Amino acid sequence: MKKLLLLLVLFIGFTAHAQDKPTHHRIVMQLTSGDSLVHKNMMKQIRNMKEAAPTMELEIVCHGPGMDLLMSDRSTVAAKVKEFAAQGIVFLSCENTIKERNLDRSKVLSEAGYVKAGIIHIVERQEQGWSYIKAGF
Repeated sequence: MKKLLLLLVLFIGFTAHAQDKPTHHRIVMQLTSGDSLVHKNMMKQIRNMKEAAPTMELEIVCHGPGMDLLMSDRSTVAAKVKEFAAQGIVFLSCENTIKERNLDRSKVLSEAGYVKAGIIHIVERQEQGWSYIKAGF
């Protein structure tokens, strides 16, 4: 009986300790919408995510019409992109989209990085164990 009680106490202690350890989240978010309301909502989501999990890794992959988020002449949230980039959030623009939509690369926000193919980058991140979120509503 004493052994069983000791095992139970050890198990409860181990379980409680394991729950105290914060999870390190790695999240890749896909943005394909050019809707400025979607962009504004995504900035709120990022803020909420940073508050709930300040050590998370977050990449926003923009392609198709979602590239508007990162274009200096189109973005309605450029200041927020700059603010979040300074906090370690990674914004990525799709080179395929830039080419296909004939976008002026010089107008991509300087805070944004580049990937050859946005959707392939997302797949690679998922294969590496990152969680996937599709932005929009």
